[in-house]
Amino acid sequence: MKLSLGFSPCPNDTFIFDALVNHKIDTDGLEFDLHLEDVQTLNNWAKEGKLDFSKISYGVLPRILSEYCVLDSGGALGMGVGPLLIASNPMAAEEVHAHQIAIPGVDTTAHLLFSLAYPDAKNKEFVVFNEVEDFVKDGKGLGVIIHENRFTYQKRGLVKLIDLGDYWEKTTHAPIPLGGIVAKRNQPFKLLKKMNNLIRNSIEYAYIHHKDQLAEYVKMHAQEMEEEVMRQHINLYVNNFSFSLGDKGKKAIFQVLDVYNNLHAENQISKESIFAAELQTVA
Repeated sequence: MKLSLGFSPCPNDTFIFDALVNHKIDTDGLEFDLHLEDVQTLNNWAKEGKLDFSKISYGVLPRILSEYCVLDSGGALGMGVGPLLIASNPMAAEEVHAHQIAIPGVDTTAHLLFSLAYPDAKNKEFVVFNEVEDFVKDGKGLGVIIHENRFTYQKRGLVKLIDLGDYWEKTTHAPIPLGGIVAKRNQPFKLLKKMNNLIRNSIEYAYIHHKDQLAEYVKMHAQEMEEEVMRQHINLYVNNFSFSLGDKGKKAIFQVLDVYNNLHAENQISKESIFAAELQTVA
């Protein structure tokens, strides 16, 4: 059976999926039509229902729940792993709304967290995540950075105004839900369960076989990133929540829906049947 699968070329995703898509583990007859894209492209595709399985930002989850459910493994959540708001120079919090702000995608979790912290900031420009630093460096405004840019912005003389993840943690008392793996709801429950277990097995393989030496698959997609930055990236975003959401992870996702519902009073989203494990009645 061939399934369409999408995830980003970032080190945390390629680290997680390497063993699965390159058949380093037994895939139990599954083959993959693979798509490596930036997260906003994957978010847009999820809104179109394009892929069977996909990495998405949790910021887009409320918009796709009618067609997708969330798998228990493969996601990126944690404490101290959230996006940062950066600038060329320090400034007071009340000045932020007066500036243009580059954000890595309208449906990203970064946008959701920024909106929670700065509900009055409306001057937004949505760009690909790796364009945000240049936006700020070129004097166009402020920027919300994610992924490996957390480790590079200071080298370019930029400063942090606020850790949006830290703001989320203090406000919600939940881990930061950055991205997760979603599956089409119309697939058999046995397939959803199998895919979830395979992703977990793929992560286990990566930790056993690539603890000291990164897989070539990770390096080839890392866009000339320094190996130390790749390792920092993986260590930050691949953790126990990647193996299983657990109760804390699920609480964080419920918090995303709460924030979304507070921001969109006209379009309330139900918290029922979010997770694949709740769909055991699927034929």
